[in-house]
Amino acid sequence: MIQRERLTARLDGDFVVFLIGMRINTLWKVHRWFPVTRAMPRMLAELEAHPELGMLGGEMWFGRTTILVQYWRTLEQLFAYATNREATHLPAWKSFNQSLAITGDVGVWHETYSISPGKHESIYVNMPPFGLGKVGQLVPAAGTLSSALGRVQAGEKQAP
Repeated sequence: MIQRERLTARLDGDFVVFLIGMRINTLWKVHRWFPVTRAMPRMLAELEAHPELGMLGGEMWFGRTTILVQYWRTLEQLFAYATNREATHLPAWKSFNQSLAITGDVGVWHETYSISPGKHESIYVNMPPFGLGKVGQLVPAAGTLSSALGRVQAGEKQAP
């Protein structure tokens, strides 16, 4: 549901923004890239079924280059999931490296950002809950929260 007011996201404490994606380099080699596209939904289902693993939520966009923005509670939880031999990720990553990484048919990438209070801000206008606003708490972006600087400074005041 679209929320017509100016809102900002509040998420107490530290958190992690994890960007991950893939790029199809040879469109006609469906047999190469299709297995990679199937791996991420399985991982997301596993993470959603087990919130104790630390993923708070995310957003995904599809195209020749696909991107997934994830929000995690801690770096430790993200790294623990990535290296867990019992979880879906590690076997998929090993399979990619053994069979696809050398072909160049599919590219994968990720970036990881550790965020502290007072080091982020957000604004949502005429938007449904989205991104950090979906995993955190949406609050009116009014008063001291009406400007980007005010939102950052408010976060600094909340830091321990």
